[in-house]
Amino acid sequence: MALAEAIPPTGSGAVALAAGVVVVIAAAVDLAEAVMAVAVNPELETSWQRCWPALGASGDGQQVMARLLDAYQEPQRKYHTAQHLAECLQWWEACREQAEKPAEVEMSLWFHDAVYDVKGRDNEARSAAWAVQALREAGVSEESLGRISALILATRHSVTPETSDQQLLVDIDLAILGAPRPRFDAYEAQIREEYRWVPDALYSDKRREVLAGFEARDAIYRTPRLYALLEAQARSNLAHALSQL
Repeated sequence: MALAEAIPPTGSGAVALAAGVVVVIAAAVDLAEAVMAVAVNPELETSWQRCWPALGASGDGQQVMARLLDAYQEPQRKYHTAQHLAECLQWWEACREQAEKPAEVEMSLWFHDAVYDVKGRDNEARSAAWAVQALREAGVSEESLGRISALILATRHSVTPETSDQQLLVDIDLAILGAPRPRFDAYEAQIREEYRWVPDALYSDKRREVLAGFEARDAIYRTPRLYALLEAQARSNLAHALSQL
């Protein structure tokens, strides 16, 4: 039977059924977009299938993953997208043996930019809350939830990471600063596009503050491996970017 034939032509029943169909279609679209993202970046699926069960979460979490990937495709995002998530997970693959609780760090990477409002000041807190809610519903222990929340909050970059896992997560999040110059330049352009509503002079002032803050640190990266691999390039990139502002 065709979908149109199954919908009553008039009355409240038609309205209710139509509303239900809209919800189902929207969910199907979200899932289809998530499948496309995974197809483009198969490492996303590999990562999810590894960390979800490792946390003791029930089921396969595919609906949670679909919601996350849908969030990473929101139109206001230009840098904080599935590309950034995939780049973080590529670094994670190279560094995950350094983690004390790898499943918690990996899941925190998935959620660390789950909420991204370019005008918001509580994105990390809202991302952490989403992670806690979704993982609690899947039966993850309260101890793990507390550490995952703290990991996500550490990506505010306004506080010093307290644990080795927080240091690793933050270093991975900041790996873009030490990317090859063409990728770093593309990142800077993506950030500017996210803040396109900010006037040029004001944006330059505020962006200079952010980049200079990283440049002023004794060390941008706190884990020995990422320090060795990225610190010099990051400082070169920062100096270059600051000279352009």
